[in-house]
Amino acid sequence: MGTNKFEVGDRVAVLDDAISGVVVQVKNDQISIQTDDDFMMTFFVNELVKENTTNELDYFSKSDASHKIKIDTTPTRQQKNFVFKSDKRDKGAPEFDLHIEKLVKNFRGMSNFDILTIQLETAQRHVEFALKNRIPKIVLIHGVGEGILKTELEFLLRKYPQVTFQEASYQKYGMGATEIYFQQNSK
Repeated sequence: MGTNKFEVGDRVAVLDDAISGVVVQVKNDQISIQTDDDFMMTFFVNELVKENTTNELDYFSKSDASHKIKIDTTPTRQQKNFVFKSDKRDKGAPEFDLHIEKLVKNFRGMSNFDILTIQLETAQRHVEFALKNRIPKIVLIHGVGEGILKTELEFLLRKYPQVTFQEASYQKYGMGATEIYFQQNSK
């Protein structure tokens, strides 16, 4: 697990984010993955970590043949009619927390202006990344506070004609998040 070498087919997760998927291309220090939400995304090697995909039954296939376990995978009569369906719409949009403690290790001594600048630059990077990678929707978590970050985010988002936004789900985020939709031009 200590290796940073990625190969096509490896299962990976994005550090500091709730995105995981399978490697589909390795190009120098950039890795393209197909996410579990069926998006194609590219990351730098240092942004990814291999997920542990070892199967506990692999131990038996590598050990003495007399220890092998045969598993009957033939469905019983009751199981034959059951089909598990996963609805991709249930999977949430990528969420990015803009709270300063999530963005930098030590923010003590930073001015409010410096903090706001880092938060806005981070938000702009996520918006441009979503546009570039044709991601249909993201959520920026900004918190409630005094509303300065939210106001500045709205100002930033109005600069993009292909972006629409609204307050995110109150049940999930309270009043502290914005949902951003990207209208993609067909290529």
